[in-house]
Amino acid sequence: MRYALLLHYPEMTADELGAEALAEGMRAFDDYAKALDAAGVLISAEALQPSSLTTTVTAANGALQVQDGPFADTKEQLGGTFVIQVDNLDDAIAWAGRAPSAQYGSVEVRPSGTYFADGAWQAFDYR
Repeated sequence: MRYALLLHYPEMTADELGAEALAEGMRAFDDYAKALDAAGVLISAEALQPSSLTTTVTAANGALQVQDGPFADTKEQLGGTFVIQVDNLDDAIAWAGRAPSAQYGSVEVRPSGTYFADGAWQAFDYR
């Protein structure tokens, strides 16, 4: 099964973190990504730019609305994603618990429903 691990944590600038904490965080995420890769479960990983660079788009009321910034105004923001392919939810939860940001934020584990590849939407067969 394929799962997206959505990393939510408080945003801090490099200056707020300090050089040592920033370097340690980068090492921790590098180690985590390498562990996922070595286990053969990593599909993709991305660290996102700060939420201040977010643009939220909706057409819920029939007209396109564009908003600067994230939709939700919270202390924690979506900071990155890992997409993994593992046998079951228990395995995904185990990997999510190893994410460095689980120590100071949260990791949402969400199963994938479909994905786009080879020019078409593909469905997962979880049987």
